[in-house]
Amino acid sequence: MEKKPHKEILAKPIVTKEGKRLGIVKDITFETRTGELIHLVLKDPSPYCHNLNLENSRQGEVLIPYNSIIAIGDFVVVSEEDLM
Repeated sequence: MEKKPHKEILAKPIVTKEGKRLGIVKDITFETRTGELIHLVLKDPSPYCHNLNLENSRQGEVLIPYNSIIAIGDFVVVSEEDLM
């Protein structure tokens, strides 16, 4: 997948490839030494999101693994299988 600038991903809705809404991209976490992107931080997580048992940040924000992203367009599309 081609790399998108950070600003292009922020505030985009996150959906599963099945079309279930998970929330909105609030931020992106990354490994400071390598620059490797690790998680998308969710804003306004949907009720469906809470069923997925996703990892939370220390602040209690829902985290989506960056490697679960399939596509980035008007939405950030993630593979639900990769979230488990």
